[in-house]
Amino acid sequence: MKISLCLIVWNELRGCEQDVPQLPLSEFDEVYAIDGGSTDGTVEYLESHGIAVHKQKKRGLNAAYVLANEVSTCEAVISYFPKGTIPTSELLTFKPHFEKGNQLVIASRQLPNSQNEEDLKLLKPRKWAVRSLAQLASILWRKEGYMVRDVLHGFKGWTRDAFNQMNILDHGLSIDIEMVVRSYKLGIMRCEFPCQESPREFGESHFPFLSTGRKLAAYLWYELRRKD
Repeated sequence: MKISLCLIVWNELRGCEQDVPQLPLSEFDEVYAIDGGSTDGTVEYLESHGIAVHKQKKRGLNAAYVLANEVSTCEAVISYFPKGTIPTSELLTFKPHFEKGNQLVIASRQLPNSQNEEDLKLLKPRKWAVRSLAQLASILWRKEGYMVRDVLHGFKGWTRDAFNQMNILDHGLSIDIEMVVRSYKLGIMRCEFPCQESPREFGESHFPFLSTGRKLAAYLWYELRRKD
């Protein structure tokens, strides 16, 4: 199976400086980046390392994934966010899962032997919210097969055929849970493996907790009424 590595970036220069030199580039058939409008030198840095950068014409996280899938010339795509929080070595874990027939593979922060950036904190609102969403999505839409625990992690891989079947929205930021829900509805084979996430050392999340939560709730309501 030929696999693309796609870096999804938006003003992540320092993360790229940390992660890009460690990327196992030779293990992938093509490597490129999708940029959401960086102004901090991220694009120039990636291009200086021979990584082609495709700039989004449409804003939003969903649009980034749609473009990532369109740009790929391979059978599968792995999305990675170079922000210094996930070891690049974990990129090598995907291929064996694809070879077993999985069409959606998620690096999970919610499994035994995994690590979430909030694990050392007393209060873990993001982690608890992900668990609740995972249970809700499973109750509403999973008919059979594996139940995904980390429904909001962008570090994942998919086959392009499966992505096209999912008919993903090209706007908003529902992409992570949307791919899980669509895999439930369509019977797409899926799995997870534990990954290690550490807290950000620099920069801030592009997805504030409360506003992101409202947008995800709106997506779930939409999916409940969706006909396909």
